[in-house]
Amino acid sequence: MTLAEAEDLHAALRRRFGYDGFRPGQREIMEAALAGRDALALMPTGGGKSLTYQLPATLLPGLTVVISPLIALMKDQVDRMAASGVPAAALTSAHEADERARVEREVVAGKYHLLYVAPERLVSPDFLALLDEVGRRQGVSLLAVDEAHCVSEWGHDFRPEYRQIGATRARFPQTPLLALTATATERVRDDIIEQLRLRDPLVHIASFNRPNLVYEVRQRDKGSYHELLDALREVRREESGAPAIIYCQARKTVEDLCERLNGDGVRALAYHAGLPAEERARNQDAFIRDRVTTLVATIAFGMGIAKPDVRLVVHMNTPRNLESYYQESGRAGRDGDPARCVLFYSPGDRMKAMFFIDQMEDPSQRGVALQQLNVALAWAQSDGCRRRGLLAYFGETLPGENCGACDNCLRPRERLDRTVDAQKLLSAVARTGERFGLTYVISVLRGSKAANVIERGHDQLSVYGIGRDLDAEEWRRVGRALLALGALTEVDASGQGYLTLRLTPVAWEVIRGRRRVEMAAPVAPVVRAGRDSAGETLDAEARELFERLRRARRELAEEMGVPPYVVLPDSTLRAMAVRRPDTRERFGALPGVGAAKLERFSGPFLREIAAWLDERGLPAWPEGDAPALWRPEERRAPRERRGGDRVPTWRVTLDLFRSGLGVEEIAARRGLAPSTIASHLADAIERGEDVDTSVLVPAAHARRIAEALARLGDTPLAPIKEELGEEISYAEIRFVRADLRRRG
Repeated sequence: MTLAEAEDLHAALRRRFGYDGFRPGQREIMEAALAGRDALALMPTGGGKSLTYQLPATLLPGLTVVISPLIALMKDQVDRMAASGVPAAALTSAHEADERARVEREVVAGKYHLLYVAPERLVSPDFLALLDEVGRRQGVSLLAVDEAHCVSEWGHDFRPEYRQIGATRARFPQTPLLALTATATERVRDDIIEQLRLRDPLVHIASFNRPNLVYEVRQRDKGSYHELLDALREVRREESGAPAIIYCQARKTVEDLCERLNGDGVRALAYHAGLPAEERARNQDAFIRDRVTTLVATIAFGMGIAKPDVRLVVHMNTPRNLESYYQESGRAGRDGDPARCVLFYSPGDRMKAMFFIDQMEDPSQRGVALQQLNVALAWAQSDGCRRRGLLAYFGETLPGENCGACDNCLRPRERLDRTVDAQKLLSAVARTGERFGLTYVISVLRGSKAANVIERGHDQLSVYGIGRDLDAEEWRRVGRALLALGALTEVDASGQGYLTLRLTPVAWEVIRGRRRVEMAAPVAPVVRAGRDSAGETLDAEARELFERLRRARRELAEEMGVPPYVVLPDSTLRAMAVRRPDTRERFGALPGVGAAKLERFSGPFLREIAAWLDERGLPAWPEGDAPALWRPEERRAPRERRGGDRVPTWRVTLDLFRSGLGVEEIAARRGLAPSTIASHLADAIERGEDVDTSVLVPAAHARRIAEALARLGDTPLAPIKEELGEEISYAEIRFVRADLRRRG
């Protein structure tokens, strides 16, 4: 199908997904897919990669097959598509044989626009036969390879099974292939094109810059835990319940930190490979569904997690390469709203990382890993712009001198002339023959009595001992600065994974006094950067409504058995809290509300907004934009106040319940949905209020619900409802669960 034959992309975007414009590069990539052209798209996390194949899938006549590495990622995408009214399915190892057979029948029958599969399944004979049948019936219109960097052994997350995708592509030579990734150097990009056999692809390289993220590096010491607590409290002062991820290198550190945070009142769960699979899945699910706001994890957590509203990502250790750091820190602020990335650095991080690098059997892999580690450590110790250094790693130049959103740019340190120290170190590299690494050169400078120094006669050099005035860590800082300046390079001359220092022409300029070397003072002040909203700005009133809408969203999500962000993203709730829509038309104009979400969610949210406004006597829209049907001068006095104080909405419901009214009667009197009234009463039960649940739930139902909760755990409501059947309502499940939670 050509673009001329397709529905207008902009109209389709608004109708399907509720957005008024494309992000940079999205339209060009979609047009290539619709025109039958291959494409390689590098777009940052949160840059809208998924939409580049999801929207074309709704316009093309056949099936779009998405190759994705993780079951969690596939399930998340299928849930999102279902909420937007796009038929999609996944075939994974998590499905029972009957379920897989059903999906396969429906795929052949043409029921779905999108089908998600893992690379292993893609190349299996059974699945290839299925695709052949689909090709004969309705056609395979697009192949999309997500996390395409996994195809390259030069990438940070190489997966051999990805190498087989190229052979499958040959089976459908006329089908365009779209390769997508958030992290790839030039070498990895070339490898992706070769391995996936892309033909004359459109190559779109978006900026790696994430302007909504603030980067900060702090020295890790005994006070770091309290700084971590401060950071958590700061983001939650801005937004209560703001999600945070804390990465630790070791499993024991995860456990210890998690226990300490819980002891200090921060509800946190652990995630690492040493936990039973069921516990890992349960903890991840609790975080994704907003039942817990802090997850403490090793790097085992993260890939395939599309939670958009993470406001803080903390690394308690320096990652082993900048690609990993970019990907892990990039899990903050995927929704485009401001978020913070804090890294706690310690000189000991190098030794910990070297332990793992030394286990590598392949010398060339050790060399690459060591080089990547040195770059990451240099970035952590740098006194330059963090954003500039991170982007430079991916071959991108940041315009301007000050990014205004990293610790070094927000709180620049005093610059000191360190030319003499630089000359000493460079001279030591030259005198020792450019045959050694930084650690050995520093040992010569500091006058080490080590046997290897004495045996080589380096204790007789003129540079021996001239650097005793500085400790080894400070000399390492000077060395990293010279590497960043380009005065030194590291090479693996032996091919055994041992990096040696080499002088460049810039080094000789420094040695001869033709170039000065400046470095920042060693200790940087702690940054407390403010948070300015990139989207709707919330005043106190709107923030209160926003939190209420989040609670309503969580209840809807639990009934559906999906994460809250699948219902509507935070950006839509913020716009809702500011604009206060009072009609379906105004609700449909909100960003992120397409036709399917308008139909499904406008009722519950409009009722919630109307009740909140009625309690406060406020207009639906701000005064300057109030609709004619509800002018500011027509405000009604708030109905639910006591002695001039505003009464919480759940308290109003509870009072009406205690007066003898049932759920339906309260809903009718208050103009709210019965499900909202049920949520109020469940909230009151959890708060310890005296609520006679026997009036709300028959004893026989209560027993069955309690038994189901004991078997399935404190899960979303949907699987419990599915097991209990139509006889028992969501409201009854909610009441019993609240009572069990209250009793612990």
